[in-house]
Amino acid sequence: MNAHSPSKPEIGPDLKKLHIKTYGCQMNVYDSERMLDLLRPLGYEVSDRPEGADLVLLNTCHIREKAAEKVYSEIGRLKELREEKIAAGEGRMTIAVAGCVAQAEGQEIMNRAPAVDLVVGPQAYHQLPELIARTTRAKGERLAADFAPDAKFDALPNEREVSGPTAFLTVQEGCDKFCTFCVVPYTRGAEWSRPVAAILDEARRLADKGVRELTLLGQNVNAYNGADASGADSTLAKLMYALAEIPGIDRLRYTTSHPNDMGDDLIEAHRDLPAVMPYLHLPVQSGSDKILRAMNRKHGRQSYIDLIANIREARPDLALSGDFIVGFPGETDKDFEDTMDLIRQVRYAASFSFKYSPRPGTPAAAMPGQVSDEVMDARLQALQSLILEQQHDFKSALVGKTLDVLFEKPGRRDGQAIGRSPYLQSVFVENAAHLLGQIVPVRIEAVGPNSLQGALI
Repeated sequence: MNAHSPSKPEIGPDLKKLHIKTYGCQMNVYDSERMLDLLRPLGYEVSDRPEGADLVLLNTCHIREKAAEKVYSEIGRLKELREEKIAAGEGRMTIAVAGCVAQAEGQEIMNRAPAVDLVVGPQAYHQLPELIARTTRAKGERLAADFAPDAKFDALPNEREVSGPTAFLTVQEGCDKFCTFCVVPYTRGAEWSRPVAAILDEARRLADKGVRELTLLGQNVNAYNGADASGADSTLAKLMYALAEIPGIDRLRYTTSHPNDMGDDLIEAHRDLPAVMPYLHLPVQSGSDKILRAMNRKHGRQSYIDLIANIREARPDLALSGDFIVGFPGETDKDFEDTMDLIRQVRYAASFSFKYSPRPGTPAAAMPGQVSDEVMDARLQALQSLILEQQHDFKSALVGKTLDVLFEKPGRRDGQAIGRSPYLQSVFVENAAHLLGQIVPVRIEAVGPNSLQGALI
C-alpha cells in the first residue's frame, strides 16, 4: 500500500489547511495531485499532517480488504482530531472520502462512519469545489462516480504543480476485462481513453515545467485507443512516439498492462523508440492454467511465457515486473507450484504479490475452495523469497555497468543526489546535487536492499 501526501513547507495564515492521504495505486496518486490542483484556488494549501487541518481527504483503494479497513480506522482517528479542533475553538474539520472505496461502499461509509461529511467517487472528483461548498451547508451529501471520465478531465485545471523531473499522466481509465477477483470494472467503469491531443497538451505543459520522464497511467493502459487528430483510434505505441517528439520529454514508462493488449506495434516500440524505458510491468497473477481460467484472465500460462520471450527478443535488456495472487479459491499445491515454475522460467526484477482477498460483489468471493490464511501465508512467503532472490541477482548483475540516471532530488548527505535508473531503481550518487533534473551516465558500484549506489563517470 502506498501512502502519498504531497507537502509544502509552510502554510500562510490566510490559507486553509488541507491534508490528503492516498492509498493504493499510482492512478490514485495522480488523482490526489489533480484534486489538490482543484482545491488550491479555494484557498487550500497542503499540510503533511492531519492535525489542525480544515479539510482531510482520504483517497481510497478497494482492491484488498485491509485497504478498506484502514480507511475506517483512519476515519475514527480523524473524528477525535476534529473534536479536539472544535474544543480549541479552531473551527471544524471537514472529512471527505474519495476513490474506489467511496464508489463501492459510499452509502455504507455514510452509515458506518457518520463522521464523514462527503463521499465522492473517482470519476466525480472534478466536482469537489462545489461539493465541499455544499457540504458545509448540508452534512452528508454523497456523490458516486458517474463513469463520465471525459467530463472529469474536461473540468480539471490545465496547470499542474510538479515537484521534480518525473510525473504521472493518466491516459486511460476503467477496465473491460472483468477478472473474477477484481472490483476495478465496478469502481472505475468501462475502458475509456483520453484523446491524443489532450494528452499531448498536458505533456507539453509538464515538459515546460521541467519534467523529463512521464509514466503513462491506466487500469489497462496498453488497451489505450484514444482518438487522434483525424478522429481515428490511436494505440499506446503511436501515442508514445508522439510524446517522444515533445522537447524535454526523454523518458516514457507505462503501467498497468494486460498481456492480451501487448500488440506488435507496442513490442516494436520497446525495440525502436529510445524514450521507452527497458522496464515492463505485466501482471500474470498465476502460473496455473486452471486458476487463470477461474480468474477469467483470458490468457494461458504458455501464451504469457511466449509473449515475454517475444518482448525480450525485441528488447534484450528488458527488466520485468509482475503481479501475483496466492490462495485464489481452488488453488492447490500443484497450482501454486505451477506459479513458482513460471516465475523460475520468466525471471522477474520486481513484483507485487498478495494473498487473495475476497471483495464483495466479485464472482470469486462466492467460489468454493477458499484457501486458509495459514496456507496463503506459507505460499506468499515462498513466492516472495523466490522473487527477492531473482531481484537480488538482477541488481547484482548491474554492478560495474554504466546506466543513465535521471537525478530527482537531493540525498541526505551534503552533495548527494538520488536518481532513477532505467529500471526504476533509486540510485544514490555522491557529489551530484548540482545535476538535479539531468540525465547523466553513472557507474553502478554497489547494491542495497532497495537501491543502488553509483558514481559519476
